[in-house]
Amino acid sequence: MPFLLRVELPDVPGSLGRLASAIGVAGGDIEAIEIVEKRHDGTALDDVLLDTEPGIMPDSIVSACNAIDGVRVVWISRYASGGLVLDLEAVEELTSEPAHALDRLVELLPRTFRVDWAARIHRVGGVRHATGAAPDDLAFVEIERAVRLEVDDGTDGETLYAGARIDGNEVVVVARRGGPEFLDSEVARLGHLTSLAFSISRD
Repeated sequence: MPFLLRVELPDVPGSLGRLASAIGVAGGDIEAIEIVEKRHDGTALDDVLLDTEPGIMPDSIVSACNAIDGVRVVWISRYASGGLVLDLEAVEELTSEPAHALDRLVELLPRTFRVDWAARIHRVGGVRHATGAAPDDLAFVEIERAVRLEVDDGTDGETLYAGARIDGNEVVVVARRGGPEFLDSEVARLGHLTSLAFSISRD
């Protein structure tokens, strides 16, 4: 069963090797790793996509990781969105069909940012394009840049939101159920990719 693990670890040579070894011993098989954020305190946050052997519980993976000096598991969850899409791969996808760049952006965001759904919302027209898990009725939000969003959706904060401005009449919104929280670096990346997709769509 695939899981996505977000882990904090020292940003020094050998850290990823120790992490990979611990996951392997605990019964996990790493499929992909992406550096999410490098911090000024000498640590990094990485997303690790892994599969587990039959009968292996995620708790054993978490315990094995946390047993490494300086390593802390921030979050783990089942992951059904397929592989990870890196920003460079996303840009290549966006430029392959410029006329559909904004719709393609929405389709790529769940795997690029490990979110449950993404949607493009028009000020008047409502949802213009969305991934399958997105609600049918989403309200336009007035934002000037990429930000975390406070949405009263009845989930008591279990679902986290972020959004980015496409132009004065359209925004992109993404959502994660259960975490992890959107990092500053992720919000900035969301804004960058959204701006890029908008620029490509106008070429």
